[in-house]
Amino acid sequence: MRHPDLELDLLRAFVAVAETGSFTAAAEVVHRSQSAVSQKVLRLEEILGRRVFARTSRMLGLTPDGERLLVAARRMLEFNDALLREWRGPPATGTLRLGVSEDFIPGQLPKLLARFGRLYPGVHIDLMTGLSCTLITAYEADRLDAVIAKRSEGGPRGRVIWREPLVWLAAADYEPDFTQPARLVMLAAPCTYRDAMIAALDSVRRDWVAACTASSLMGVQAAVAGGLGVTLLGRSFVQAGMRILRAPELWPAPPMTEVTVMGEDRAPDLVRPLITFLTESLAGNEALALAA
Repeated sequence: MRHPDLELDLLRAFVAVAETGSFTAAAEVVHRSQSAVSQKVLRLEEILGRRVFARTSRMLGLTPDGERLLVAARRMLEFNDALLREWRGPPATGTLRLGVSEDFIPGQLPKLLARFGRLYPGVHIDLMTGLSCTLITAYEADRLDAVIAKRSEGGPRGRVIWREPLVWLAAADYEPDFTQPARLVMLAAPCTYRDAMIAALDSVRRDWVAACTASSLMGVQAAVAGGLGVTLLGRSFVQAGMRILRAPELWPAPPMTEVTVMGEDRAPDLVRPLITFLTESLAGNEALALAA
């Protein structure tokens, strides 16, 4: 008995929904309507004879079969994309001086760079990591060809590739004492996380005190997990020993944070493949959304 073929556009829609955590966000990623994405996922489930998503009125998650399919679907799409690049365009070669902010999906960055290396073996990456302000300074001084950095008010916009909700984070065993000022863990100024944290607490007239000032986001994570205080970061920074605080009347919901790529006008033969790779690969974890 011959089995039906799995169409790549069905798999691409499935992966987009799995990675964004929403049919609405997935529609933006694959440039289709929400109903079209829904129909593609239903068609995929029909072909497989399995449910790949567990749906409720409040959440959307992968079934065990969906988790297995996600691994295989990513491999199939990666092979397809690599084959088309090989046949339709000259391979990118040279050295790309790339700055990547600590804000950029910390748990996924090694996997992304490894995959980029497999797709573009002729590109040597000269990598600099650090805080966004440091990388933007290096970029403006022409020490970097491209920068992936958090967008700041009045700063270079670039191309938005990543939007992520900010969340209040505390140690897993954190017990708030609302009779005392909120103890905050923050980076030194200037810092958009710091500004957003202060503005949010000021909006509900909540007193605060800086319990710890760290020089890096890794230091902020360590201080929070160690119980020194509360901080505001992107949801991708949640790690073992930490939890999200969800009382909006006490911890006001902050805005989304945006990460941009700058440098499309510099070394375009190298920067453009990077941007293409990122916009095709990234849709985020859970409800993180890739910008169209």
